[in-house]
Amino acid sequence: MNRTHNNNELRLSNVNEIVELKGWVAKTRNLGGLIFIDLRDRYGITQVVVNPKDVKQEIYETAEKIRNEYVLYVKGKVNERESKNPHLPTGDIEIKVEKIEVISTAETTPLIIHDETDALEDTRLKYRYLDLRRPILQNNLIVKSKVMRIMRNFLSDLDFVEIETPILTKSTPEGARDYLVPSRIHPGEFYALPQSPQIFKQLCMVAGFEKYFQIARCFRDEDLRADRQPEFTQVDIETSFLTAEEIQTIIEKMFVKVMKEIKAIDIKIPFMRITYHDAMVRYGSDKPDTRFSMELVELNDVFKATTFSVFANAIKNNGYVRAINVKNGAEKYSRKEIDRLTEFVKQYQAKGLAFLKYQNHEFSGPISKFLTDNENRALKEQLNIENNDLILFIADNFNVSCEALGALRKLIAKEMNLIDDSLYNFLWVVDWPLFEYDEEESRYYALHHPFTSPNSETVKYLTTNPDRCIAQAYDIVLNGYEIGGGSIRIHQREIQDQMFETLGFSKTKANKQFGFLLDAFKYGTPPHGGIALGLDRIIMLLVNTENIRDVIAFPKTLSASCLMSEAPSEVDIKQLQELNINVKLK
Repeated sequence: MNRTHNNNELRLSNVNEIVELKGWVAKTRNLGGLIFIDLRDRYGITQVVVNPKDVKQEIYETAEKIRNEYVLYVKGKVNERESKNPHLPTGDIEIKVEKIEVISTAETTPLIIHDETDALEDTRLKYRYLDLRRPILQNNLIVKSKVMRIMRNFLSDLDFVEIETPILTKSTPEGARDYLVPSRIHPGEFYALPQSPQIFKQLCMVAGFEKYFQIARCFRDEDLRADRQPEFTQVDIETSFLTAEEIQTIIEKMFVKVMKEIKAIDIKIPFMRITYHDAMVRYGSDKPDTRFSMELVELNDVFKATTFSVFANAIKNNGYVRAINVKNGAEKYSRKEIDRLTEFVKQYQAKGLAFLKYQNHEFSGPISKFLTDNENRALKEQLNIENNDLILFIADNFNVSCEALGALRKLIAKEMNLIDDSLYNFLWVVDWPLFEYDEEESRYYALHHPFTSPNSETVKYLTTNPDRCIAQAYDIVLNGYEIGGGSIRIHQREIQDQMFETLGFSKTKANKQFGFLLDAFKYGTPPHGGIALGLDRIIMLLVNTENIRDVIAFPKTLSASCLMSEAPSEVDIKQLQELNINVKLK
């Protein structure tokens, strides 16, 4: 039972050839004695026809019993179809059966094996091996495989060395929570699954490899969402002796190759570069989507003498009044709809949402009575207001006024179909703050990680005025999603010590968590930097899905469980005893 062709291969040029095919039954139809079977494999579909006049009785009887998802072997002649199907690559031909065998039968499946399925996601995840038969999901994983191959070949051609780093490593709980693995040989001690290969790839630079990469599995025990999983894949890259701009150029060229081979799109380089501060004040996000305009506008100067107390109090308390102009939004968004938008921005700690409508060359809305003629003129000029525009305002501190209005900007763009899904807008966000301050804990945290280097102009503030430190960090963003982040690393021991001091690490704590890296810095460390790209998120964008589970073969649910294998699960008491573990349930 040899297969001569796959099910996406045969064309009119193959007419009259005797072929042998294998695959699953996608659909079967009995039309007045003629039995039509759509035979499917990962490549596509071929129509097979069984004519009772042309085959032995036992072959026809076998064909009558065939149901969806049976696995078949078919032998027959390629014929030109009378009724062609322009939607199938093989739609000009069909196979006139001479021999048919059932390799495997199938029960009725709990979900429809088709691009469009009516199954709930829980059902899809429980029967993931069936869900993965759907062509759309198979295509997602095939695209992922192709992207990995392109990236691997690209980096290898640039003399990068692919190096595997440990999966069982040491817990360094400064970022997300670690997944811990108990040690049987060392009772009471634990390994951690790596959140990233960060320390090890820096050690590869200390070791002198100069160019490292790895398609690495990473693990984080954190709250999940549609574009996040507890275990994920990143393309991890580190180099010595290169500047941030040189590293970014390598990544840009790699994406030029990926986009050309996967999407047949020529993207322009260099990518747009925007500072963190400008990204926040213009787009309200550190991962801005630039496929549409509707930028945020600060209006403190316009309202510096306003009588509207909400705006006046915000400005008085060193806050900001910001607005977006929703072009032609005045009619679309009724008062009830604006109330809905108000509840939306409250999720981002905004206290409320003010609005104006400009219709028939007049402003209307609850705050219009507070506006002076000068303020009206200034608003029109700064926001480019035209007839039927809707102006939405948030007055609050820097973070809330940016983030709440930025989230609202994205929501409205989706609701008004302002986003061109055919665009792929890459950009770099640069010049990040090195630290963020936690008011509740009264301490600084590294905005990226504790090995990110401050730039040369602000390194002097590392211990004296950390808020002024700017990181040599860079995020790559695609269509409003962060798809990677990197930085130039600290390679001087004294600066690393100052970094730990600012983060509140004692020398004892720093040595306990990162001692092997700090020791390595004693022996000649090259300047180095790199980036980690989120492979799953990249594929999610390339195949146009908003759910990262659609690009992972066997993903977890939002509660970090596997419905198919029922992991996590209880284990035998003997296994726990061997690990010297007692389980105490709440």
